[in-house]
Amino acid sequence: TFCNLRSVVMNKIFFIKIILLCLVSIKVNAKEKILLFGDSIMAGYGLPTEYHLSTVLENDLTSEGYNFEVINGSVSGSTSANGLNRAEWSLSDSDISLIILCLGANDMLRGINPDETRTNLEKIIQIANKKKIKIILAGMLAPNSHGKIYKKKFDNVYPHLSKKYDLPLIPFLLKDVALKPDLNLNDGIHPNKKGTIIISNTIKNKILENI
Repeated sequence: TFCNLRSVVMNKIFFIKIILLCLVSIKVNAKEKILLFGDSIMAGYGLPTEYHLSTVLENDLTSEGYNFEVINGSVSGSTSANGLNRAEWSLSDSDISLIILCLGANDMLRGINPDETRTNLEKIIQIANKKKIKIILAGMLAPNSHGKIYKKKFDNVYPHLSKKYDLPLIPFLLKDVALKPDLNLNDGIHPNKKGTIIISNTIKNKILENI
């Protein structure tokens, strides 16, 4: 009958509204995700989980009133080529709104041609751009022991890409941490708990500048 048909239609409309409200609620309450995409410097090498950069940075942003989930997408020992190989998969989560890209240190340690490093980073940037994911590029610096020509080419990789793609740049991720024994592990390379706090603050400030 007409009344029964009308009742069925009204019930369907009611359930559709409930589903839509639930979807909206999920979207509103979902945290935006920030992906740390680098090597051991950002992976938390040698540190307990609570002192991994991803954990410290998420806590720092929360203390500033921001609701972000910071994902540790960094892999110790990763080169720019390794990063490129996993970029498509790592950036597949639709909730990722920002990537902190810092690769190249292991390229430098292995003496890989900076042109290759630049090409790999550029391809990662292009993948992120296609997915409409914002990027903050974090740079590294080569030591003088690699020679002036190599150092000049490597150090220029990050400013060049920042300018070409109009990306916010952290010129040197380890600023105020590198070569300071009290801020690094015994290997003199990887940041300790104190060093990680400084690096987190550097990244946090750059994120807040660009929100």
